Amino acid sequence: MSKIDEPPSSRDDADASSTSLLERLSQALLREPTSRNELIAVLRDAQKRELLDRDSLDMIEGVLQVSEMQVRDIMIPRGQMHVVDKNQSPEEFLPLVIEEAHSRYPMVDGDKDKVVGILLAKDLLRYFHAQSRESIEDLDDILRPAVFVPESKRLDVLLRDFRSNRNHMAIVVDEYGGVSGLVTIEDVLEQIVGEIEDEHDIEDEDAMILPRGEGRYVVKALLELDEFNDYFHTHYAVDDVDTVGGLVLTTLEHVPKRGETLELDDMLIKVLRADSRRVHLLEVRRRQESEAATD
Repeated sequence: MSKIDEPPSSRDDADASSTSLLERLSQALLREPTSRNELIAVLRDAQKRELLDRDSLDMIEGVLQVSEMQVRDIMIPRGQMHVVDKNQSPEEFLPLVIEEAHSRYPMVDGDKDKVVGILLAKDLLRYFHAQSRESIEDLDDILRPAVFVPESKRLDVLLRDFRSNRNHMAIVVDEYGGVSGLVTIEDVLEQIVGEIEDEHDIEDEDAMILPRGEGRYVVKALLELDEFNDYFHTHYAVDDVDTVGGLVLTTLEHVPKRGETLELDDMLIKVLRADSRRVHLLEVRRRQESEAATD
């Protein structure tokens, strides 16, 4: 067999298949988009032609979106902030810390406009530890300083500040200096990478409902509405709505923020996780069970 008739070598095949994603993406961008919308259109076209995977496209779009968003777009509103009061003893606010299971809590002096610092849940272990309690006279010794940011701050600038200052939470203030909410580094990152796993997550990918005890259930927003009705013996039905997340969005008529609650008949639905585009995770309980738990 002559060299002309020889099949291409395996090395040639490897070289042909080793074209990097960056090189293929560069070819897709040769049209030199002149606006952000054109750039996104080119990227989406590249994804359709399998030059870019879906996760990468979502992250790139998230980065572009963050540069246009402000803190007010993703902050947890003042009314939904979980805070601890320095005028209470740790024994008094410990049930709240356990119930909400956050890693950080703003500490206030009687009013949410008077934030005196940030309490880390893990630092309470030091306080309650018998050997350490002698070296901690009061909670001021373990508080972290609070960082305040305006509602108008851009998210990309906030993320840079979080990274450089090693902060994970900031208190959001309005133009008059009053506290209007709070924002965490996780809130910003979820705009880029999507939902981040936390203590509420359902580990079994196939499970859509997870009982949490005391009549509480963690429910994925993608759960089919028919399955929700079968499980909880409800009868919710909305035209063109197939999922529980869709039911929440349609009822509220906006994309809710984390911590927002909704009452539907005898059901209480709390948003555990959501970004600026969709709802991800919900907590569901019956109203009478919730009222019994607070008695």
